[in-house]
Amino acid sequence: MAYQAHVSDKKKSTVKRFAELLKDYPIVGAVNMENLPAKQLQGMRSQLRGKVVILMTKRRLLNIAIDKIKSEKPGIEKLKEHLIGMPALLFTKENPFSLAKTLKKNRSNAPAKAGQTAPNDIKVSAGATPFAPGPIIGELSACGIKAGVDAGKVAIKEDAVVVKAGQVIKPNVAAILTRLGIEPMEIGLNLTAVYENGTIYAKNVLDIDEDKFMADFSQAAAWAFNLAVETATLTKDTTDVILMKAYSDAKALALSQDIIADATAGEILAKAERQAMALKARVPE
Repeated sequence: MAYQAHVSDKKKSTVKRFAELLKDYPIVGAVNMENLPAKQLQGMRSQLRGKVVILMTKRRLLNIAIDKIKSEKPGIEKLKEHLIGMPALLFTKENPFSLAKTLKKNRSNAPAKAGQTAPNDIKVSAGATPFAPGPIIGELSACGIKAGVDAGKVAIKEDAVVVKAGQVIKPNVAAILTRLGIEPMEIGLNLTAVYENGTIYAKNVLDIDEDKFMADFSQAAAWAFNLAVETATLTKDTTDVILMKAYSDAKALALSQDIIADATAGEILAKAERQAMALKARVPE
């Protein structure tokens, strides 16, 4: 007789609930809840209530729920690759980029703890510190930070990256960062990917620098406008400029060739008079 694993009613209920939510909501986000204190999670749930449903369970149960409905939502199975750390799912009807922006606004800085993974390069900048000379210089040196004494206080001589992105933060480094008042960690829902209509938007796609995006967009618009003007492509925005340019070019050509017209007669006659006066000045009486 083949062995059949017993699955509790609670696990079945959990899988069923996730499967229903996966079917009901058009936007599904994967988040990593690792290092997120319960207090902050409660606060974020309160802030997002009515917009986002946040649920967490074991990765294995999430995978089962996704597999159950993948025939109804093509491409949803790719979301499993982004269930990392302590995974949870977000269910919403918001635009993926709007969702990412909302979650980003709700993040806050926090001190580093030993054993955590650095999300980005952690840098200590050169400059003065409030510390009096003593063992602190050796402690800084042990973390790869060059320090000396300046005006009776310990000063960091040059910028130093003490932990690279993806590396584990050591206890002595975490302690030094805290003493320096550097909070390199971010507390919040770490969005890893979002599913919408068969497409998976990864974290790096969703994390948009809005200022840079608008600057790039404005630059692209300026380039498009200039190209349209130079190639005489008539549009609502370029027609007046192209006509003015054509007028200026035609007038400049007419003046250079002494072609008399209403717009050039006065300038051509004035030019002729100047030339005549210049010639008169050079011819002896």
